[in-house]
Amino acid sequence: MSNPSSDLVNGTGGPIAPRDPVAKRSELYILHEAMIEATPRPDGTFSQEIYLDGNRLVDKARIAGNVSDEAILELLKSSSGFRRLVHSIGISVQAHEEEIAQVHFTLEHRGKNKSGSRMSTSCPADGSEALLILDDFEASPDDDVLAKFAFEFDRAGALATTSVVFYLNDGYRVPELVNDSPVEFESQSYREMIKKSLMSPGNNKRLKAAIEKAKKGESVTIAYIGGSITQGAGAVPIHSHCYAYRSYDLFKQMFAPQEGSSIRLIKAGLGGTPSELGIVRYDRDVLKEGTAQPDIVVVEFAVNDANDETEGNCYESLVLKALNANSRPAVILLFSVFMNDWNLQDRLAPVGRHYDLPMVSVKDAVVEQFRWTADQGKVISKKQFFYDIYHPTNAGHRVMADCLAWLFTVTDQTISAEEDISTDKPPIIGNNYMGIQLLDRLNGEGIARIDAGGFRETDTDLHTANMDDHTYGTPQFPNNWMHTAKSGVDRFRMTLRSKRLILVFKDSGDPEFGTANLWVDGRLVRQGDPHIANWTHCNAVILYDEQDLMEHTVEIEMAAGQEDKHFTILGFGYVL
Repeated sequence: MSNPSSDLVNGTGGPIAPRDPVAKRSELYILHEAMIEATPRPDGTFSQEIYLDGNRLVDKARIAGNVSDEAILELLKSSSGFRRLVHSIGISVQAHEEEIAQVHFTLEHRGKNKSGSRMSTSCPADGSEALLILDDFEASPDDDVLAKFAFEFDRAGALATTSVVFYLNDGYRVPELVNDSPVEFESQSYREMIKKSLMSPGNNKRLKAAIEKAKKGESVTIAYIGGSITQGAGAVPIHSHCYAYRSYDLFKQMFAPQEGSSIRLIKAGLGGTPSELGIVRYDRDVLKEGTAQPDIVVVEFAVNDANDETEGNCYESLVLKALNANSRPAVILLFSVFMNDWNLQDRLAPVGRHYDLPMVSVKDAVVEQFRWTADQGKVISKKQFFYDIYHPTNAGHRVMADCLAWLFTVTDQTISAEEDISTDKPPIIGNNYMGIQLLDRLNGEGIARIDAGGFRETDTDLHTANMDDHTYGTPQFPNNWMHTAKSGVDRFRMTLRSKRLILVFKDSGDPEFGTANLWVDGRLVRQGDPHIANWTHCNAVILYDEQDLMEHTVEIEMAAGQEDKHFTILGFGYVL
């Protein structure tokens, strides 16, 4: 990457040496030709925010920069280490539309006690590089870690491709960037890779019926429920390049290409959440409170369910809840994968085998060939497949969609099973949460006796997700109960009859949020810590799990010393 100052000339017309020969410095790529999209923000701006805290910056250095030197990666974990390592930052942005002239770039630090310092510059949107020299910006002694990059546009929906490179100080070296060969999506080797994803076609009767409905021009609804990968994380634009939309669109092209065909998409992915929360959301987000009847339901929790307290009971309960719906949908189990080749399909696939369900494993398709060289037949590299260590790039989302499309193709080409799937058998893990229902501020008074106490406010700063094919984020659990610094010390108290109860509460990176004590029938059962993940999202925890239907009283109060803090009860899932 060239230094713009090298184009300067002296008085005789000849070139002069740049003040600092950046081109000779070692280059650590953090983003390399990454897609970004302007998203509306609460403050009225339109930006792509790329978070760097936790291990995110280190992960990006490993993926985009091919860095394995632990000493260098350790420096990236703190603002002070970053200053020791990095001399300057090069930012190039290539807008996808000519009318976008520039983009405003900001690197934001997070402070130990308050907001950290910021480094900003305007970048031409023609692909040329803008340079931020760190010594031109005063560091705050409170700076703790790098928080995020922000690319601000002048309108929503603008798309661009960007690269961000750290030019390192003298004495530090990283490997030179090596680009992978483009993925040949039309090649035979790609098709063979995709075929490996089909773990089992399962009993095809229901999926075959949905395909035949589409061919006849009848309406078909395809629903997806899962975590952030189903939400579309890593895809740009998220609403049209995520695997859910791509596979829905492929289904439509394959079986209902005629204009005006009524193939409906329901996308209900929510980042950072397991099936323990997915089953609480199912009636609301998939069945749309009884107004939707899916013909196909794709369930994707293979990388989120490590935090499922029930270790598969909620997953099997969710699968059965879908299978037993009046519309008798085909249920497809989809197993995504993390960059470390990990997922939970060994735990979850037995559920699919137990009910003879179609199962698609992205892990089975891509992991083996990740280890190959190009000569051995590698189709796609990890750098090409993964946006970060968790989420796919656009190419990765395409692979996932093509894996599902291969199941559609195989099902279409085979004869329909005569007998339907049977759920009239003992569960293999458990079905205790199959009948769960959502209780929140909207319907709570009709279900339970509730005294909100000091939790009378409503939180509007919520986890948002791009649902269905929406370009905007939908706030999750808006009908909540919130405690604030001015709420006092009175407990939230709720009495209801149920066998099982899941509490959903807000996680937050805001230090104004504090810990709450959670009581059941006068006994302290656990604490609700809103800083487990330390970013705004939804936490689900079990308060009780009983075999008999009984009346229970739940009380929630701020922990000692936390009385002036915030805590948000987003809702509950209860089983009668």
